[in-house]
Amino acid sequence: MNKQSGIHYLREHREAGSNKPVPMEVTRIRDTVVAGLGDLLQGAFDAVDDSLFELANNARSNNEQNRYFEAMREIRIKRKGVEKHFQNAVSQFFANPPHAGQIQEESLSKQATVDTLSLVGDEDLEEQVALNAMITKAKAHFQGPLLQLQTRFSQVYPGATEDSPVNPMAPEHLCSAFTEAIQALEIQIRERLILLKQFDRYVVSNLGMLLDEANRILIQAGVIPNFRYHGKSGKTQTTSTSATQPATDSSASESATSTEDEHENILFDQIRQMLALQRANAGMPPRHTDPRLRVVGGAELTDLLNSLPLIDALPSGDNLSAGEPVAIDLRQVVQQLLARADAGDGREPALNEFDEDLINLVSMLFEFILDDYNLSAPVQVLISRLQIPILKVVMRDKTFFSQATHPARRLLNSLARAGIGWSTSDEKAKDKLYNQIHNIVQRILNEFTGDVALFDTLNQEFEQFLEKENRKASLVEQRTRESERGRIKSQKAQETVDTLLKEKLARYKLPDPIYDILMNGWSRFMFLAYLRDDVEHRWHEAVRTVDDLIWCLHPHQEDEERDQWVRVVPSLLKTLRAGLEEVSYNSSRLDEMMGHLKHELAEAFRTNAAIEARQDSPSEPEPEEEIATVHQTAVERQQELEEAAISEYITQIDGIQIGNWVEFRLVNGASFRCKLSAIIEEADCFVFVNRMGLKVIEKTRVELAHEMRRGRLTLLEQGALIDRALDAVVGSLRSKTA
Repeated sequence: MNKQSGIHYLREHREAGSNKPVPMEVTRIRDTVVAGLGDLLQGAFDAVDDSLFELANNARSNNEQNRYFEAMREIRIKRKGVEKHFQNAVSQFFANPPHAGQIQEESLSKQATVDTLSLVGDEDLEEQVALNAMITKAKAHFQGPLLQLQTRFSQVYPGATEDSPVNPMAPEHLCSAFTEAIQALEIQIRERLILLKQFDRYVVSNLGMLLDEANRILIQAGVIPNFRYHGKSGKTQTTSTSATQPATDSSASESATSTEDEHENILFDQIRQMLALQRANAGMPPRHTDPRLRVVGGAELTDLLNSLPLIDALPSGDNLSAGEPVAIDLRQVVQQLLARADAGDGREPALNEFDEDLINLVSMLFEFILDDYNLSAPVQVLISRLQIPILKVVMRDKTFFSQATHPARRLLNSLARAGIGWSTSDEKAKDKLYNQIHNIVQRILNEFTGDVALFDTLNQEFEQFLEKENRKASLVEQRTRESERGRIKSQKAQETVDTLLKEKLARYKLPDPIYDILMNGWSRFMFLAYLRDDVEHRWHEAVRTVDDLIWCLHPHQEDEERDQWVRVVPSLLKTLRAGLEEVSYNSSRLDEMMGHLKHELAEAFRTNAAIEARQDSPSEPEPEEEIATVHQTAVERQQELEEAAISEYITQIDGIQIGNWVEFRLVNGASFRCKLSAIIEEADCFVFVNRMGLKVIEKTRVELAHEMRRGRLTLLEQGALIDRALDAVVGSLRSKTA
């Protein structure tokens, strides 16, 4: 946010104000508040550092990780300067506190209007919204102590009056001082919002103790020791030193709900402002000023909508998911209803602008929903049948857009989330989940008469159903995951053992008994050692045994080497026998094979004969070898090109988390959806399961990247349906009003 966003009045006021002597009581309060805020601010900065580190640790790409680390570095370097700037600004408020009228005018200038909205950048708007929400919440939560403190400070400062009170500790002052202090930080909007969030959490939310201390100091100084004010109930309340806290808690609890509602309405207000801007750009005058129109809205429109039978929006038959999802022209439906409300006075009935915005917003939401690829087709069709019921809900209860906990909104989100795993091959008629969703939609269409409690009841029933189904699927998925981990680890172990032995034994022509013991006996011990290495740590010992055996078969002429041979062989034979017995090697042949092994070792030591090497000295390559080398080089070049082409997709694959849903498309056009259940790092294997927890496919990281590159793999978004729809609507409106 820059200076033009409405916080620069701090500096201007401080520069314009004169440094008048501060009363002794105010000096004491100032020192206490500045020190207390400094301590709270340190906690906020520590939390910001932790948040950025966590984000960097979970970043999906190197660029994203570097961004968070750079932000951490920037904040750490300039942190002390920001803290000092903030504390100095707070001190100046006590020396020259702005008057309430001055702040109100400044606050009004910061409100985004239809005329100024298009001039405000998206990032500035987001920061201003966060700041306003923080201030509004604090003023409501600490309403009692703030009002007392403002009244007492207005008695202390000579220039303050009843019409123009002052309060150096007003939340708008402190928040604006902090916003001004962080202007020196060169960070992006997301990191700046994290700063504001932690400032709200650690500083603003803990203002109560500082406000109470300031009131206590002034009461001790005899400044209005008995304070009378009117709360929300309209009754006169009296507070003293002993009664201050109960009154404060009562006032705060009464205002908490309204504050949260106001905060949640910010997004809806932004959307309405952008819709109003569109009307203004189109040259449409306000409807209430047009004498040719009879504006209809509110209860009259709600009654008209309630008269509309929901069955009109259904396809013929009992199967609600038959056919394709169809967007209903809600504006046309409402216009037809308005035509019935003609009062006969010659004026054309028209919607008031507020209700028209609601209808437009519902239409835009369903346009997104019906175009959302993340929704499975059957669920998308079923949800499309709820357009008119949701319109009725919105006309009766506007908090649908602002409250994430609204019953109708929660139910839609639950239906979409539960149905994300649907595939076109699923048998709808036999599926419990499909039947449950179908019945919910049917009940809404049959039973909804305007009472939103129906959605709450249906959502509770649906959540109970999902909990039972998910519990069964989770058990199956857990067994699938454990089975796949065991299978893949065993496969990896066998491949590792086979590769290692073949590589070591390919160098020499070993005697048959020794070759047989290693390949058919000791390989089993190595296999188990690899699987149990996390606990027993015997893998390297098993490999060293093979190396020791081969070393003992080599010629050793030096006395030192021969002495070492004598020391190594007894323990080697003991280790081999113990390992072969552990894997239940053929007991009837074990003694015989060990006898052959001793004979071969003794013969090698006695005759000092070398085991014959299979590798010949390098020679000129044959023509066939030259062709193979050229071909291999071409293959390597092709592989390099492939790796470069899929590098960006590898980054996306690495961003997939356990529990994320994807869709695979086959060559024949069929598709299926599945969930990532496990990533087995040692085998570079991704295991996917269906809704029932059964394995459907496994792929390596590179294979998944190739599938994505070919357009056969799609990552599905899993955020709350209505939240994603609202974000899409806001983005669309911003692009149109830019």
